[in-house]
Amino acid sequence: MRRSLSLSLALLGAASYGTVAGAATLVYGAGGEPVSLDSGTITDGNSATPQMMVYDGLVRFKNGTSDISPSLALRWTSNANATEWTFTLRQGVKFTDGTPFNADAVVYNVNRWWDPAAPGGAKELGKTFTSWQFIFGGFKGDAGTILKSVRTDGPNKVIFTMTRGYAQLPETLATSFFGIASPAAIKKAGAKYGTPAALPVGTGPFIMQDWKTGDRINLIPNKAYWGTKAKYDALVLRFLKDPSARLNELKAGTIDFTTDLNPEQLSAVKADKNLLPVLVPSFNVGMLSLNLGNKYLKNDKVRQAISMAINKKAIVDAFWGDLGVTDASFLPPALKWANSPNVPADYKFDPAAAKKLLADAGYPNGFSLDLWYMPVSRPYFPTPKPIAEAMAADLAAIGIKATLKTEDWAKYLDDRNKAPGFDMYMIGWTGPYASPYNFYNTYYGEEASADSNFGNQKIFDQLRVAAAASTRAAQAKAYAQIHQLTYDANVRLPIVHSRPLAAIRTYVKGWQPGPSSLLPFEDITIDGKK
Repeated sequence: MRRSLSLSLALLGAASYGTVAGAATLVYGAGGEPVSLDSGTITDGNSATPQMMVYDGLVRFKNGTSDISPSLALRWTSNANATEWTFTLRQGVKFTDGTPFNADAVVYNVNRWWDPAAPGGAKELGKTFTSWQFIFGGFKGDAGTILKSVRTDGPNKVIFTMTRGYAQLPETLATSFFGIASPAAIKKAGAKYGTPAALPVGTGPFIMQDWKTGDRINLIPNKAYWGTKAKYDALVLRFLKDPSARLNELKAGTIDFTTDLNPEQLSAVKADKNLLPVLVPSFNVGMLSLNLGNKYLKNDKVRQAISMAINKKAIVDAFWGDLGVTDASFLPPALKWANSPNVPADYKFDPAAAKKLLADAGYPNGFSLDLWYMPVSRPYFPTPKPIAEAMAADLAAIGIKATLKTEDWAKYLDDRNKAPGFDMYMIGWTGPYASPYNFYNTYYGEEASADSNFGNQKIFDQLRVAAAASTRAAQAKAYAQIHQLTYDANVRLPIVHSRPLAAIRTYVKGWQPGPSSLLPFEDITIDGKK
């Protein structure tokens, strides 16, 4: 059986990835290759999508929404001030290597993300659990960490004790970053775990068969899965960085569906009788991030001048059309309840005033900076290089020469956090759960300054207030202050909130991407595929 399946997967290049030797195969055109498939180490969507095919989290999102529902945890409760949470686990579940899922497995995973000295943790394996650091405020022993301890209470209960009230813990654990991995698989693979040399092992709806670097990932449905089982025989994720290439392959039928197309491709999708557009709900921000470690950018007037020099509306109109909006908020429109009424609707575009600010800062003749753009298409920046070129042209108009640079995606994500970092760089964030906290804390929290060299104690304090607040009104008050502080700082300049464009072949049914996740894929049917 395994030999037959391997042969089928090897022949997927024939017959347009259709039915091979009787096997129904679903083929997804991904915007890039995963950086890692070890839970807790990643923050990018190219890694998050395949990761959550293999793993389950304790909590999951309901299809097409950011509302949470049970997954490996059947239920959860907290004490009155949200400092202690008890999760009751699903019983009878096994990892796909045959080992049991239980409370010990959960504690092992959480400890390795949080405690650098834990078995399988950062010191032992030489890894950085970046997504844990971003979302939970740091690691064990760090001043900003939200977690105090995690322990079992019998085989089917896990208790989290927090350093302060944390009302959104269940939503946080539903993100695609914290899938529960097999402890046995991690111990066996060591530092190679979650790479092409040692594939990830979870309890999820799919089993990874192989990861061909630079090409694709091959998976099969987990026949023992506790939830919805896929109705096809194989799943292929092909790495196609260029949106034009993805659309061409979709038209040719060599892939069945794809995401992160360019907004301008909407008309081409609509014009093809074999295709249907899918508009993913907007829940993101694409930004230009500035590094205060740079001698020019540490000057408040320089950063303000940059914010006034970039014609955000013209850029969004040109590259997104009706599928993007720009404003002065780091938060997407769905979270506008958390914005301050005292902040303008958008940053002022005024090149003349920007040039004067540069002169006032002591740079009447301008200066040179590097502007880094990502090498892959993302929902918030579908065509990074042309967008970077447009921003560079606006900056040139006030005397700032921006030299465009890029590099491999994994290196890009790593190097931005290594001193001296990038002068300016394009990055974005798709909210993993429906709270302003995950946007602000990820880029303005106490452990989020490696790339920007910016920290503000007032922001840190208000993030703590918002995290512990149990009412929308109390949260809104804290977030309004954060909105004002971040607007005044001009460190992370929001360029766009986009509505990502996806597309499917007409026979693809049952796919309902949500604001925070493109999954699940196991609900998809491909009856009628030839």
